[in-house]
Amino acid sequence: MLQEIIALPVEDKIFYAVLVFSWTVYVWEAYLAYRQRKVYRTTMHVPTELGKIMDSETFEKSRLYQLDKSNFGFWSGLYSEAEGTLVLLLGGIPFLWKVSGNLTARFGFGPEYEISHSLVFLMLATLFSALTGLPWSLYNTFVIEEKHGFNQQTLGFFLKDALKKFAVTQCILLPVTSLLLYIIKIGGDYFFIYAWLFTLIVSLILVTIYADYIAPLFDKFTPLPDGELKSEIESMAKSIYFPLTKIYVVEGSKRSSHSNAYFYGFFKNKRIVLFDTLLEDYSPLNQSGEKEPGTGEENEAVVNESKSKPKNKKQGCSNPEVLAVLGHELGHWKLGHTVKNIVISQMNSFLCFFLFAVLIGQKELFMAFGFHDTQPTLIGLMIIFQFIFSPYNELLSFCLTVLSRRFEFQADAFARGMGRSSELYSALIKLNKDNLGFPVADWLFSMWHYSHPPLLERLRALTGPKQD
Repeated sequence: MLQEIIALPVEDKIFYAVLVFSWTVYVWEAYLAYRQRKVYRTTMHVPTELGKIMDSETFEKSRLYQLDKSNFGFWSGLYSEAEGTLVLLLGGIPFLWKVSGNLTARFGFGPEYEISHSLVFLMLATLFSALTGLPWSLYNTFVIEEKHGFNQQTLGFFLKDALKKFAVTQCILLPVTSLLLYIIKIGGDYFFIYAWLFTLIVSLILVTIYADYIAPLFDKFTPLPDGELKSEIESMAKSIYFPLTKIYVVEGSKRSSHSNAYFYGFFKNKRIVLFDTLLEDYSPLNQSGEKEPGTGEENEAVVNESKSKPKNKKQGCSNPEVLAVLGHELGHWKLGHTVKNIVISQMNSFLCFFLFAVLIGQKELFMAFGFHDTQPTLIGLMIIFQFIFSPYNELLSFCLTVLSRRFEFQADAFARGMGRSSELYSALIKLNKDNLGFPVADWLFSMWHYSHPPLLERLRALTGPKQD
């Protein structure tokens, strides 16, 4: 058997190595998920140390919600892995490349128009991915999220939103990809430097314009009204020299009752975005009265009459708790976590483009995936970044997860240093309850997956002795 493997052509060794590693990762992830599902099934009562922060009803709701999510993740993950394997075994990638070539040829574009060919291939590939993923997304939204009281969408809104996301994605993805391929084509021996600089510029532009021009295509953003909360946020930002320019509230409640907050922007132009579901006094889901009638567009964007009553009564945080949450988020900025993440991301991007430049000339890589007569640049990017770099990406992901947990503890400590320890303590408990987070985790699952420390660990750090 070993001799037969050694005797295989290089391209066959590459192909089977990719398949074996992919299934190895899947089995590892499935094993971790199994360990965590066992925790969900066997931990039937609130642990003693959680007795003061979580009631038995919420504990049971979160246990059942996370168990459903884990079961769904197992089956959707199995399907995804099986689909990917079949695509490779049946030659789906070269087949789709041939189909896209036939389509471009009908419009008078021959083999020399590789970039046009690549864009058609990319559009067909993303369309295939969107269509095969749609049933799973529908089930997750209208069965699991609906069952546990989080979904606020109608089917019409969901489908309209999916079409809009696909269209916006194409409007960004296709021009960016065409320019990247062009840069690689004309860049000479040092194309990897120009390609990296291009992707850096694109990422910075997208981060800058996302909340102002892209996100409003999907959700309504309104300035936070003048009042005590706005004044307190501005005062807190000023106290640490955070260059705050605007504070927005995003209408997250029309999609889900999950909550969040974030900031964005570069240099002296920072904005803070709060989900309406985060604000106890602002969330429509806390209103007991009927919604006022609006325009047809507004009615389609919000829940229908059958969902007019809130599903998670009195969710969200009080103003002092919101300030504590923002103190944590501002801690990420003040401690340089955002800049550090950008630097790590760009160092990784540069390294990947450099290795891509080294490997792109290896015809065996293309032959391994069914490309014997041609070596398209886009296919090379896909093979190298998605398949060849897979082991490296897994290791990097784990390292970033470990680093993220460290950053979260530091940001909590920063909020504690601002005198908001008790408010952050209660906010974390409320957010865990609102999002039905399960506070008990298998240690191995937690170590591999949790980018945020488990709730108990964060609460202990907030009440324990201060760290230097």
